[in-house]
Amino acid sequence: MLADVGHIVVVDDDPSLRQLVIGYLEDHDIPTKPASNRTELDRHLSATVPSMIILDLRLGQDDGLDMLREIRSHSDVPVILMTGHRLDEIDRIVGLELGADDYILKPFSLRELLARIHAVFRRQEIGRLARAHNPERGGYRFGGWRLERRGRRLLDADEKHVPLSKGEYALLLAFLETPQRPLSREYLLQATRIHEDIFDRSIDVQVLRLRRKLATDRSAPRVILTERGVGYVFALPVEPY
Repeated sequence: MLADVGHIVVVDDDPSLRQLVIGYLEDHDIPTKPASNRTELDRHLSATVPSMIILDLRLGQDDGLDMLREIRSHSDVPVILMTGHRLDEIDRIVGLELGADDYILKPFSLRELLARIHAVFRRQEIGRLARAHNPERGGYRFGGWRLERRGRRLLDADEKHVPLSKGEYALLLAFLETPQRPLSREYLLQATRIHEDIFDRSIDVQVLRLRRKLATDRSAPRVILTERGVGYVFALPVEPY
């Protein structure tokens, strides 16, 4: 049994699969609530914050990625994605970049799903304890930009807030902690904690998006450079504060 865990919302429009998952989790002392679409999920979220959401990416008229994007706009509740086809790799990559904590492919073993739930909760607890012992403070200045670790806010030269996804924040933080040194894709994958069997070039997608957010002045030198055969290098000097 997972200690101090509230309920999990299982979002899937297949009633048989939904009930199978719910029955298995409740047999393992994890309280659950069902939802088959966006409206039902919103109803749950308006009533109380769950400990986790297990979200199918294919929900008939509702798009799972849009629902994830909406969840992440106001909540850090852990999300595990369910997807039915290996050909949906790009959706899984986008889902992780939007802030999903893990994913599982259909058809899946219920024991594997339970193990992934445990793993996500363990990571969450480790992070909570780390923040309690070493709260994020200070930040970094670079090229007129400022990244505040407390609140995870990126501010441009005019003090305007530039939103970052969880993946983009983790990627930028990895660069700022090791500036002006080539970093491999493998290192960046580990730093951003993307699931290990995600296609390697997903880092390229994240770097591209981060570059676009940092490229407000087209005449300025590029902030993140490609190091051929290695990975990437953050080109600007960085000042911690």
